[in-house]
Amino acid sequence: MTVLRLPFTARTWREGLHALLNLPMAIIGFVTAVTGLAVSGGLLITFVGLPLLALVLMLLRTLGWVERYRARLLLDLEVADPEPVRLRNGKTGLLAWIGAVLRSDVSWRSTAYALLHLPWAIATFTAAVITWAGGYAALTFPIWHWALPDEEVGINTDGEGNGWIWDNPFELAMVSVVGLLLLITGSLLIRGMAVVDRAAVRTLLGPSAAATRVTQLEVDRSVVVDTSAADLRRIERDLHDGAQARLVALAMDLGLAKEKLTEDPETAARMVDEAHGEVKLALQELRDLARGIHPAVLTDRGLGPALSSVAARCTVPVTVDVDLDQRPAPAIEGIAYFTTSELLQNISKHSHADHATIEIWRTTDRLMIQITDNGRGGATTTHGTGLAGLTERLTAVDGLLAIHSPTGGPTTITAELPWREPDGSQSGRRPR
Repeated sequence: MTVLRLPFTARTWREGLHALLNLPMAIIGFVTAVTGLAVSGGLLITFVGLPLLALVLMLLRTLGWVERYRARLLLDLEVADPEPVRLRNGKTGLLAWIGAVLRSDVSWRSTAYALLHLPWAIATFTAAVITWAGGYAALTFPIWHWALPDEEVGINTDGEGNGWIWDNPFELAMVSVVGLLLLITGSLLIRGMAVVDRAAVRTLLGPSAAATRVTQLEVDRSVVVDTSAADLRRIERDLHDGAQARLVALAMDLGLAKEKLTEDPETAARMVDEAHGEVKLALQELRDLARGIHPAVLTDRGLGPALSSVAARCTVPVTVDVDLDQRPAPAIEGIAYFTTSELLQNISKHSHADHATIEIWRTTDRLMIQITDNGRGGATTTHGTGLAGLTERLTAVDGLLAIHSPTGGPTTITAELPWREPDGSQSGRRPR
């Protein structure tokens, strides 16, 4: 029954309307492109040629915007607008604008779309008209056949009025069946043509792969900058509220002890002893702060010993398995360490687990981190567990975070990072 309803669905009507409108839109685009390029090309020897060419390209970009809107409305295609015209180095003026328009690949892809769209538009228009005109005419033939002369109700086989005459209900019903089959076949054809239309709009009128990559890198860079700024604020706050405050108090205590040294040696000795304890606490806070910035054991011995140290401080027993035949670049190693540390903190705070496992290995060009716990599950990026921020930070370095945490557990979180050698290369030799 789904197939029988296919010609009458809203999607088929929208995509068929898009196919019909292809022809007038393609004619406008083709005429604009051919006429504009020919005239502006012929005038390139004058000062009018380049401005006219830039104006034609901008007009074609505008037609591209109309086509994207039409595809969004009728084809359900959500394609982002390409990057706007950008002037180089903050330059202004007509010449800078003309140069930016001519350099933009969006201008030339819009032109290519206008030139190539016409033959395809003719095909889609013809297919839609034949499908709908012939199909609906045949489907409704029993309703309106009485308006035709008797000798025309049928198929003339010899040119002299003889042939197959449709003059009974069964034959009229068969004509309707043929019409329905034509509509079904035509609807499938219309949907297939819509796939091609979507691909053309997405490829020629949407943002290029390079522009999309640049936009993504800009977003990733802003994430990294925001994260770095937050880390600096945290370090400043920890220093100000922790070790610095403790050292200020220590200096004051030592000053008081110095004053009492001659008149009350016992009290001075007790105050110095208390100051000694404060010094130890301040040193421990500084060590913890330094470990939060970049632990010395990670620099000296690598991920295995560093993560074993983190696992030893975790409230949940953790098994660590690091299978790496060489160390990655320090930046990747640091990200892997802090990613694992944060995930272990989440396990301690939220999982209610009694055991966890850390596995780290290398594929051809990726560093893989997998952490599993037997807790209650339900970990998501929306419940305040820090996973959303961790996902953003990994994405900013071309990594990703995959979470499998059904209610009741177990939870498995897999992180991927690009493998980079300490010298900055990304070669890989040993798949797991």
